[in-house]
Amino acid sequence: MGDSRLTKNQPESKSTRVIAIVNQKGGVGKTTTTINLAAALTQLGQTVMLIDLDPQGNATTGLGARRGQRDITLYDIIVEEADLAGAQVQSGVPGLLLVASDMDLSSAELQIANSPNRTTRLKNAITKYTPKPDYILIDCPPSLSLLTVNALAAADSVIVPLQCEFFALEGLSQLLKTVEMAKAEINPGLVIDGVMLTMYDKRNRLSDQVAADVRKHLGRAVFKTMIPRNVRIAEAPSFGKPVLQYDPYCAGSQAYMKLGREVLRRHKRTVKTGGRA
Repeated sequence: MGDSRLTKNQPESKSTRVIAIVNQKGGVGKTTTTINLAAALTQLGQTVMLIDLDPQGNATTGLGARRGQRDITLYDIIVEEADLAGAQVQSGVPGLLLVASDMDLSSAELQIANSPNRTTRLKNAITKYTPKPDYILIDCPPSLSLLTVNALAAADSVIVPLQCEFFALEGLSQLLKTVEMAKAEINPGLVIDGVMLTMYDKRNRLSDQVAADVRKHLGRAVFKTMIPRNVRIAEAPSFGKPVLQYDPYCAGSQAYMKLGREVLRRHKRTVKTGGRA
Protein backbone atom coordinates (compact mmCIF):
# COMPACT_ATOMS: atom_id res chain seq x y z
CA MET A 1 0.00 0.00 0.00
CA GLY A 2 1.28 3.47 -0.82
CA ASP A 3 2.20 6.09 1.77
CA SER A 4 -0.97 7.91 2.91
CA ARG A 5 0.83 11.23 2.64
CA LEU A 6 1.18 10.83 -1.11
CA THR A 7 -1.87 12.49 -2.59
CA LYS A 8 -3.74 11.10 -5.58
CA ASN A 9 -3.59 12.90 -8.92
CA GLN A 10 -5.70 16.01 -9.21
CA PRO A 11 -8.22 16.96 -11.95
CA GLU A 12 -6.86 18.71 -15.01
CA SER A 13 -6.05 22.39 -14.62
CA LYS A 14 -5.50 24.66 -17.58
CA SER A 15 -3.34 27.03 -15.53
CA THR A 16 0.41 26.88 -15.00
CA ARG A 17 1.58 23.78 -13.14
CA VAL A 18 4.44 24.60 -10.75
CA ILE A 19 6.53 21.56 -9.79
CA ALA A 20 9.34 21.52 -7.23
CA ILE A 21 11.97 18.84 -7.86
CA VAL A 22 13.12 18.03 -4.33
CA ASN A 23 15.50 15.75 -2.47
CA GLN A 24 17.73 16.83 0.41
CA LYS A 25 20.33 14.23 -0.63
CA GLY A 26 22.82 15.18 -3.31
CA GLY A 27 23.76 12.93 -6.21
CA VAL A 28 20.30 11.47 -6.82
CA GLY A 29 19.77 13.00 -10.26
CA LYS A 30 17.66 15.95 -9.11
CA THR A 31 19.16 18.61 -11.39
CA THR A 32 19.54 16.16 -14.28
CA THR A 33 15.86 15.29 -13.93
CA THR A 34 14.81 18.94 -13.79
CA ILE A 35 16.73 19.80 -16.97
CA ASN A 36 15.66 16.78 -18.96
CA LEU A 37 12.04 16.70 -17.81
CA ALA A 38 11.82 20.37 -18.83
CA ALA A 39 13.29 19.54 -22.24
CA ALA A 40 10.94 16.57 -22.66
CA LEU A 41 7.88 18.68 -21.83
CA THR A 42 8.87 21.26 -24.45
CA GLN A 43 9.16 18.48 -27.03
CA LEU A 44 5.64 17.45 -26.04
CA GLY A 45 4.40 20.92 -26.96
CA GLN A 46 4.46 22.55 -23.51
CA THR A 47 5.94 25.95 -22.70
CA VAL A 48 8.25 25.65 -19.71
CA MET A 49 10.21 27.86 -17.33
CA LEU A 50 13.02 26.35 -15.25
CA ILE A 51 13.96 28.18 -12.05
CA ASP A 52 17.42 27.25 -10.78
CA LEU A 53 16.99 27.77 -7.03
CA ASP A 54 20.21 25.93 -6.16
CA PRO A 55 23.11 28.34 -5.46
CA GLN A 56 25.46 25.75 -7.02
CA GLY A 57 23.88 26.65 -10.37
CA ASN A 58 24.22 23.24 -12.01
CA ALA A 59 20.93 23.56 -13.90
CA THR A 60 22.14 26.91 -15.24
CA THR A 61 25.41 25.54 -16.59
CA GLY A 62 23.68 22.35 -17.70
CA LEU A 63 21.61 24.46 -20.07
CA GLY A 64 24.66 26.30 -21.39
CA ALA A 65 23.79 29.61 -19.70
CA ARG A 66 26.10 31.98 -17.88
CA ARG A 67 25.48 33.64 -14.54
CA GLY A 68 25.25 37.40 -14.66
CA GLN A 69 23.53 37.62 -18.05
CA ARG A 70 20.88 39.90 -16.55
CA ASP A 71 21.15 42.81 -14.11
CA ILE A 72 18.22 41.35 -12.18
CA THR A 73 18.99 37.95 -10.70
CA LEU A 74 17.23 35.27 -8.69
CA TYR A 75 18.89 36.82 -5.66
CA ASP A 76 17.03 40.08 -6.39
CA ILE A 77 13.76 38.15 -6.70
CA ILE A 78 14.19 36.45 -3.32
CA VAL A 79 15.74 39.33 -1.38
CA GLU A 80 14.46 42.48 -3.10
CA GLU A 81 11.18 40.98 -4.42
CA ALA A 82 12.03 41.99 -7.99
CA ASP A 83 9.92 40.83 -10.94
CA LEU A 84 10.62 37.35 -12.28
CA ALA A 85 10.47 38.55 -15.89
CA GLY A 86 13.55 40.67 -15.40
CA ALA A 87 15.70 37.66 -14.56
CA GLN A 88 14.68 35.21 -17.28
CA VAL A 89 17.01 34.25 -20.12
CA GLN A 90 16.55 32.11 -23.21
CA SER A 91 17.96 28.62 -22.96
CA GLY A 92 19.24 26.70 -25.95
CA VAL A 93 16.02 24.65 -25.87
CA PRO A 94 13.09 26.06 -27.88
CA GLY A 95 10.14 26.75 -25.59
CA LEU A 96 12.25 26.66 -22.42
CA LEU A 97 12.95 29.83 -20.43
CA LEU A 98 15.54 29.82 -17.66
CA VAL A 99 15.81 31.86 -14.48
CA ALA A 100 19.48 31.30 -13.77
CA SER A 101 21.04 30.74 -10.38
CA ASP A 102 23.15 33.48 -8.85
CA MET A 103 26.22 33.09 -6.63
CA ASP A 104 24.77 35.58 -4.13
CA LEU A 105 21.76 33.29 -3.67
CA SER A 106 23.60 31.38 -0.94
CA SER A 107 23.37 34.44 1.32
CA ALA A 108 19.70 35.15 0.57
CA GLU A 109 18.37 32.95 3.35
CA LEU A 110 20.18 34.93 6.04
CA GLN A 111 18.94 38.21 4.62
CA ILE A 112 15.27 37.25 4.61
CA ALA A 113 15.28 35.05 7.73
CA ASN A 114 13.45 37.61 9.86
CA SER A 115 11.03 38.81 7.18
CA PRO A 116 7.35 38.00 7.79
CA ASN A 117 6.93 36.77 4.18
CA ARG A 118 10.24 34.91 4.06
CA THR A 119 8.61 31.67 2.89
CA THR A 120 6.53 33.17 0.06
CA ARG A 121 9.01 35.36 -1.83
CA LEU A 122 9.21 32.98 -4.80
CA LYS A 123 5.47 32.28 -4.79
CA ASN A 124 4.70 36.00 -4.97
CA ALA A 125 7.09 36.44 -7.90
CA ILE A 126 5.52 33.52 -9.81
CA THR A 127 2.00 34.79 -9.11
CA LYS A 128 2.84 38.18 -10.65
CA TYR A 129 4.64 36.72 -13.67
CA THR A 130 3.04 36.90 -17.15
CA PRO A 131 2.58 35.38 -19.67
CA LYS A 132 2.08 32.12 -17.86
CA PRO A 133 3.90 29.05 -19.23
CA ASP A 134 2.31 25.60 -19.07
CA TYR A 135 4.90 24.39 -16.56
CA ILE A 136 7.36 25.92 -14.11
CA LEU A 137 9.96 23.49 -12.77
CA ILE A 138 11.99 24.50 -9.72
CA ASP A 139 15.38 22.86 -9.16
CA CYS A 140 15.77 22.94 -5.37
CA PRO A 141 18.99 22.92 -3.32
CA PRO A 142 20.07 19.55 -1.88
CA SER A 143 18.88 20.55 1.59
CA LEU A 144 15.65 21.28 3.45
CA SER A 145 16.48 24.98 3.61
CA LEU A 146 14.50 28.22 3.48
CA LEU A 147 15.02 28.28 -0.29
CA THR A 148 13.47 24.81 -0.51
CA VAL A 149 10.58 25.94 1.68
CA ASN A 150 10.06 28.85 -0.75
CA ALA A 151 9.82 26.30 -3.55
CA LEU A 152 7.31 24.20 -1.61
CA ALA A 153 5.23 27.30 -0.89
CA ALA A 154 5.18 28.20 -4.59
CA ALA A 155 4.57 24.71 -5.99
CA ASP A 156 1.39 22.91 -6.91
CA SER A 157 3.18 19.59 -6.60
CA VAL A 158 6.46 17.85 -5.86
CA ILE A 159 8.52 15.24 -7.71
CA VAL A 160 11.10 13.33 -5.67
CA PRO A 161 14.01 11.70 -7.56
CA LEU A 162 15.31 8.63 -5.74
CA GLN A 163 18.52 6.85 -6.66
CA CYS A 164 18.46 3.06 -7.06
CA GLU A 165 20.91 2.38 -4.26
CA PHE A 166 20.91 0.64 -0.88
CA PHE A 167 20.11 3.78 1.13
CA ALA A 168 17.40 4.95 -1.28
CA LEU A 169 14.66 5.28 1.34
CA GLU A 170 16.93 6.85 3.95
CA GLY A 171 15.89 10.45 4.44
CA LEU A 172 12.67 10.09 2.43
CA SER A 173 10.57 10.03 5.59
CA GLN A 174 12.01 13.37 6.72
CA LEU A 175 11.39 14.86 3.28
CA LEU A 176 7.76 13.71 3.33
CA LYS A 177 7.35 15.26 6.79
CA THR A 178 8.74 18.55 5.45
CA VAL A 179 6.26 18.45 2.57
CA GLU A 180 3.44 17.80 5.04
CA MET A 181 4.65 20.72 7.17
CA ALA A 182 4.58 22.99 4.13
CA LYS A 183 1.11 21.72 3.24
CA ALA A 184 -0.21 22.34 6.75
CA GLU A 185 1.39 25.72 7.37
CA ILE A 186 1.92 27.55 4.08
CA ASN A 187 0.49 25.69 1.07
CA PRO A 188 -2.70 23.65 1.66
CA GLY A 189 -2.96 22.65 -2.00
CA LEU A 190 0.47 21.03 -2.23
CA VAL A 191 0.52 17.41 -3.45
CA ILE A 192 3.21 14.90 -4.34
CA ASP A 193 3.08 13.95 -8.02
CA GLY A 194 5.32 11.00 -7.36
CA VAL A 195 8.68 9.47 -6.61
CA MET A 196 10.86 8.65 -9.61
CA LEU A 197 13.69 6.14 -9.65
CA THR A 198 16.98 7.26 -11.18
CA MET A 199 20.30 5.61 -12.09
CA TYR A 200 18.63 2.25 -12.64
CA ASP A 201 21.01 -0.46 -13.86
CA LYS A 202 19.20 -3.52 -15.20
CA ARG A 203 22.47 -5.50 -14.99
CA ASN A 204 22.63 -4.93 -11.24
CA ARG A 205 20.40 -7.10 -9.06
CA LEU A 206 20.51 -4.42 -6.34
CA SER A 207 18.72 -1.95 -8.64
CA ASP A 208 15.83 -4.40 -9.05
CA GLN A 209 15.71 -5.03 -5.31
CA VAL A 210 15.64 -1.31 -4.51
CA ALA A 211 12.98 -0.63 -7.14
CA ALA A 212 10.81 -3.45 -5.76
CA ASP A 213 11.28 -2.20 -2.19
CA VAL A 214 10.35 1.38 -3.08
CA ARG A 215 7.26 0.25 -4.99
CA LYS A 216 6.25 -2.01 -2.07
CA HIS A 217 6.40 0.94 0.35
CA LEU A 218 4.99 3.69 -1.89
CA GLY A 219 2.83 1.85 -4.40
CA ARG A 220 1.29 3.93 -7.17
CA ALA A 221 3.10 7.03 -5.95
CA VAL A 222 6.18 5.74 -7.79
CA PHE A 223 6.40 6.67 -11.47
CA LYS A 224 6.44 3.68 -13.82
CA THR A 225 9.31 5.26 -15.76
CA MET A 226 12.79 4.55 -14.40
CA ILE A 227 15.79 6.56 -15.58
CA PRO A 228 18.69 4.26 -16.45
CA ARG A 229 22.36 4.74 -15.80
CA ASN A 230 23.50 6.10 -19.14
CA VAL A 231 26.82 7.62 -20.16
CA ARG A 232 25.08 10.09 -22.49
CA ILE A 233 23.13 11.54 -19.55
CA ALA A 234 26.41 12.04 -17.70
CA GLU A 235 28.15 13.64 -20.69
CA ALA A 236 25.42 16.07 -21.76
CA PRO A 237 25.89 18.77 -19.02
CA SER A 238 29.51 19.35 -20.05
CA PHE A 239 28.17 20.42 -23.44
CA GLY A 240 25.54 22.69 -21.87
CA LYS A 241 22.69 20.62 -23.29
CA PRO A 242 19.91 18.34 -22.08
CA VAL A 243 20.55 14.75 -23.08
CA LEU A 244 17.54 15.03 -25.41
CA GLN A 245 19.53 17.49 -27.52
CA TYR A 246 22.92 15.87 -27.02
CA ASP A 247 21.78 12.39 -28.10
CA PRO A 248 18.03 12.18 -28.71
CA TYR A 249 18.11 8.46 -29.49
CA CYS A 250 20.00 7.16 -26.46
CA ALA A 251 18.30 5.18 -23.70
CA GLY A 252 18.43 8.17 -21.33
CA SER A 253 16.64 10.47 -23.76
CA GLN A 254 13.96 7.90 -24.46
CA ALA A 255 13.39 7.44 -20.71
CA TYR A 256 12.97 11.16 -20.10
CA MET A 257 10.51 11.43 -23.00
CA LYS A 258 8.56 8.57 -21.44
CA LEU A 259 8.65 10.38 -18.09
CA GLY A 260 7.38 13.58 -19.73
CA ARG A 261 4.40 11.71 -21.18
CA GLU A 262 3.72 10.09 -17.80
CA VAL A 263 3.77 13.49 -16.09
CA LEU A 264 1.26 14.84 -18.63
CA ARG A 265 -1.01 11.85 -18.06
CA ARG A 266 -0.87 12.34 -14.28
CA HIS A 267 -1.96 15.94 -14.79
CA LYS A 268 -4.56 14.85 -17.36
CA ARG A 269 -2.93 17.00 -20.03
CA THR A 270 -2.30 16.04 -23.63
CA VAL A 271 0.54 16.57 -26.08
CA LYS A 272 -0.01 19.92 -27.77
CA THR A 273 0.06 20.50 -31.51
CA GLY A 274 3.65 20.43 -32.70
CA GLY A 275 4.81 18.22 -29.85
CA ARG A 276 6.12 14.69 -30.25
CA ALA A 277 3.40 12.11 -29.71
